[in-house]
Amino acid sequence: MTMNLCHNAFPLFNFNSLPKSKFPRATANATGEAPLPTMSQILEASRAQKLDLHLKTLGPFFRITARSLVTDAELGRAEGFVRFWVDGKILHLDSIKLRRETLGMEKSIFGLGLFIGAVAIRHGYDSGCKTAQLLAINDSDLYHSKLVRFYSRLGFKAVYEVTGSSIGDVGHMLVWGGVGTRMDASVEELMVKWCTRFKAPHK
Repeated sequence: MTMNLCHNAFPLFNFNSLPKSKFPRATANATGEAPLPTMSQILEASRAQKLDLHLKTLGPFFRITARSLVTDAELGRAEGFVRFWVDGKILHLDSIKLRRETLGMEKSIFGLGLFIGAVAIRHGYDSGCKTAQLLAINDSDLYHSKLVRFYSRLGFKAVYEVTGSSIGDVGHMLVWGGVGTRMDASVEELMVKWCTRFKAPHK
């Protein structure tokens, strides 16, 4: 069974693998405090959960796939793109699709979502994005409320309710392809929030 966390129409592309040179060394945040988790640290943490993550890009578009290191089955994927805006680059998280098979990661589909999301956020950070945006799709009141709570725990904030009942919703619906809660987050703040989970252990 596949579960959609956010959704918009997304074209298929023949993606090229992201070169390893894109994986930077540990970098400090803007305050010079704890180093932010690198892409390689996030991938290492995922492998410890028997999860193989791959990031592929084509121009501004990206796709992240997650496969089981035990069964080689695809467990989930995320797609989106980096877009330019008046305030700078934005990480547009277009869709996240997860399967229930989570290899025991916190016994929750959201354990898998955290790893996929971390790769997406790190990619956005490396691409110079300041803000990440997504739509918590409103397919049902119960599931929608769970999504909003989940993304809020990750560090996203609700900024607009897309209901389809006003002219102002038209632009949002064209961008996201549905109704729900538009949520934004600072890319760097997300990296800092997740730092302790993905940082390399002391040796």
